[in-house]
Amino acid sequence: MTAQHPAAAWLGDKQGAMLALIEELVNIDSGSYDKPGVDAVGERLRRFLNEQGIPTVTIPNQRHGDVLKAQVAGGGGSNKPIVLMGHRDTVFPKGEAGRRPFRVENGRAYGPGVCDMKGGLVLNAFVLAAYQHCGGAPAPLVGLFTSDEEIGSPDCRPVIEETARDARAVFNSEPGRPSGNIVTGRKGGVFMALETYGKAAHSGGNYAEGRSAILELAHKTIALQALTDLERGITVNVGLVSGGQSVNTVAPHAEAQIDLRYIRPEDRAEAMSRIEAIVAGSTVAGVTARLEIRGEFHPLVQDEGGRALFDVYRDAMAGVGLAVEGEFAGGCADSGFTASVGCPTLCAVGPVGGNAHSPEEWLAVDSLVPRAQGMALAIAALR
Repeated sequence: MTAQHPAAAWLGDKQGAMLALIEELVNIDSGSYDKPGVDAVGERLRRFLNEQGIPTVTIPNQRHGDVLKAQVAGGGGSNKPIVLMGHRDTVFPKGEAGRRPFRVENGRAYGPGVCDMKGGLVLNAFVLAAYQHCGGAPAPLVGLFTSDEEIGSPDCRPVIEETARDARAVFNSEPGRPSGNIVTGRKGGVFMALETYGKAAHSGGNYAEGRSAILELAHKTIALQALTDLERGITVNVGLVSGGQSVNTVAPHAEAQIDLRYIRPEDRAEAMSRIEAIVAGSTVAGVTARLEIRGEFHPLVQDEGGRALFDVYRDAMAGVGLAVEGEFAGGCADSGFTASVGCPTLCAVGPVGGNAHSPEEWLAVDSLVPRAQGMALAIAALR
């Protein structure tokens, strides 16, 4: 079927071009808070898409990178678009691309964000280009290139949800698993900041007059971590702590950042209620606390529509000679937002990769073309 399908056939000799564009994107610093860098990645993608004759629109964001949208006309009878989604931001600091520029060794590409998810962005762009050149899309194709996923998509979430509500299906090109599988289920996550407020006092001269915010935070940390229930897939992690004024002062202030993960949507309310009760209580008299939610992802739950979309995708991948299964992932992604508004969603359909968020992050070069062809065939089957 691959050779017979025009869009998939068009992609057959594009590995070198795909890799060249990935190199350009990887060598641009684009941490979530680096708006100029994230927008530079968007501009390079916009230029590529426009060169293929694909129109784009930019939705501005003041805090983080802008949203880039592209559309390829569909020739079928459906007006509900098929969305190819990916984020342009990475977790790496400014200067990382200069320290670790793109390189290829032994069939693997390396560099900051190479699989998470600049490889997926390029895959999406080339699939859009294939249908633009060859025609035959059964519905309009929308490329959605967002900018702040690594920090919970605070600005892009409304655009993602609005796009998905009107869509027939979403392919989120996060990196494929090292096994070659894709992700059909993910945890939800809530990312919070906890602050405790005490009273400063000299630790030698008038210790008893102080109220230690650090001591109160320590008690709360133990209680929060104890909410973890591995059997239910609920974890609470206090990942960052700071506070105090000086070594010889009873700490007037302390803060922590908290990561809650859960599987079932109904588990969120229970966990948050218990977290809020811990925050409201006090072990150290006179110390108060405040909790703020700074970011959140919904879980990706595979419903009937998601299962049907996976069956289509698995058959399409078989058409390029690859056996693909679905896996569950503890990490969060924008796919949870699209699934939560009722749109059938698959995640991790990008090129195969691993060790994301680390200096050893890699992408399997020989997965680029077959994963793109498989997506093209899956799109063709959504008639």
